[in-house]
Amino acid sequence: METIKPYAAFLTNYEVMQVLQQLKDNTHKQQKREGSLATVTYETVHYLQDTECKNQSAETIQKFLEAMKCFKLTKAEKLMMVNTPPRAELDIQLIVQESEERLSEEDVNKIIDISNIFFPPSS
Repeated sequence: METIKPYAAFLTNYEVMQVLQQLKDNTHKQQKREGSLATVTYETVHYLQDTECKNQSAETIQKFLEAMKCFKLTKAEKLMMVNTPPRAELDIQLIVQESEERLSEEDVNKIIDISNIFFPPSS
């Protein structure tokens, strides 16, 4: 498995969950586990399985990012939208810096619609 370099890339919750599940599977196979690493891995995977990323896939994330290209958002803003898809105008105000100046009301509604299409709310 390739080592993740700090500050080399932004990872979505989905990608973190995939890496940790692979790490967990590999440590089961090797029968060589450090207690603290196993605990952190277990707790993080358990937490992430209760978030939006449990229903995401690499394909849906890629399609979502393609649909978001027309909005001139930063990488960090798009990452936050993948991790916590906006469901209301307030969500976008919390994610996008200076959203009132950068996005029209129509843009905000389009972003919410796109989020709901690619990352449908859990029932």
